[in-house]
Amino acid sequence: MEKAEKERGGRTGEERGEITILGRSGIKYPDTYSPEILETFPNKHPENDYFVKFNCPEFTSLCPITGQPDFATITISYVPDIKMVESKSLKMYLFGYRNYGEFHEDCVNRIMKDLIALMDPKYIEVWGKFLPRGGISIDPYCNYGRPGTKWEQVAWDRLSGHDMYPEKIDNR
Repeated sequence: MEKAEKERGGRTGEERGEITILGRSGIKYPDTYSPEILETFPNKHPENDYFVKFNCPEFTSLCPITGQPDFATITISYVPDIKMVESKSLKMYLFGYRNYGEFHEDCVNRIMKDLIALMDPKYIEVWGKFLPRGGISIDPYCNYGRPGTKWEQVAWDRLSGHDMYPEKIDNR
């Protein structure tokens, strides 16, 4: 159907900003970092401030120096405005890091920046809890609050008080 529409000069669902991955079988997972796979849908409650939280306990990326795999739980929390990220496209996007070499800190910042560019949230934070390699674990955290709004101050408050009381680590 999409092909026929394209041949008639129309736009595909993707070009119209519609969800094209969810509900389709046979979708190929990306081989590497692929931000273009991310999709959005309209927030039906933009007048409400609320958090949406994603946990990805099986995140994998590669060390850019050694090529060895790094494993983490990535937590993404955001306060949507007009657009929201579609979860299957987010899952496929995060899967794309599996063969991509980047330091832990770079991964979480890139994820956050890609999601800001995609949906312009009021607030977002990304936290990576990486399993230890070489006897040390790394847990980078980044956040963003829309400038000129109350969310800018929320971002600073959460960052400046972040992880002041480290959690008990019993799963790694």
